[in-house]
Amino acid sequence: MLSYRHAFHASNFADVLKHLVLMQLLEYLCKKDKPWCGIDTHAGPGSYTLTEDYALKNREFDNGIAKLWQRNDLPDSVARYVALIKDFNGTADLNRYPGSPLIIKHYLRSADRLFLYELHPTEIGQLQATVGRDKRIKTFHADGLKGALGLLPPKEHRGVVLIDPSYEIKTDYTQVVDTLRQQHKRFATGTYALWYPVVERRRNQQLELAIKNSGLKNVQLFELGIKTDSEEHGMTASGLIVVNPPWTLAADMQQVLPYLADVLGIDGAGSFRIETLVAE
Repeated sequence: MLSYRHAFHASNFADVLKHLVLMQLLEYLCKKDKPWCGIDTHAGPGSYTLTEDYALKNREFDNGIAKLWQRNDLPDSVARYVALIKDFNGTADLNRYPGSPLIIKHYLRSADRLFLYELHPTEIGQLQATVGRDKRIKTFHADGLKGALGLLPPKEHRGVVLIDPSYEIKTDYTQVVDTLRQQHKRFATGTYALWYPVVERRRNQQLELAIKNSGLKNVQLFELGIKTDSEEHGMTASGLIVVNPPWTLAADMQQVLPYLADVLGIDGAGSFRIETLVAE
């Protein structure tokens, strides 16, 4: 929906998990010299100022990146994530946060490409200003769930697709599965990262069942919770469903997710899940 603004939730616990996993997917792609293609279906403005009204309204960053900012016991991949955010700030203070577009841009090499979709009429302009005139990056003022299909398969035959809708429209829960199936049919070797919130667990159970029945193979789920599930508490957890994940991802998440559940969980209610939804 066009009322949704990414900045309300920038750098919260869901962003921590999403961007940690995204970084690992990109690091794995960069292990080879061969170029890759990145696609972000819901890019947002690309960058967030945490001292402005949108971020300050609910201060969701207080239970996200802020809790990790000064810790000295971070697991390796979490330490790399925090270091990237600190480099983006350029100071010891936490004032700004990069969205997925800038995190992907950080990993782009000369022959890699990035395609960014954003439908919101205000955020698309902010996104274009954020990424600048970079010949490796193309932005689209369009619905990424529909538009990205036309980019597949990319000429590189390697890449990652991040699917990150707001889920304010309940049909998103079914549309993302249809989108994944169509994209995978065109680009079967690509890696797909589907983000989801946990607001009503019933909807997530239906989403997972639809993924299991979709015909997709090699699908893993990584979820981080900070509260006990309740329809009265808003988002209690979030996760990523990853198709064709790197073989290293699950083992790393075994180290990361217990740590994040402990540090970011509220009143000891942190939790995590690591599951293979569909085997190879």
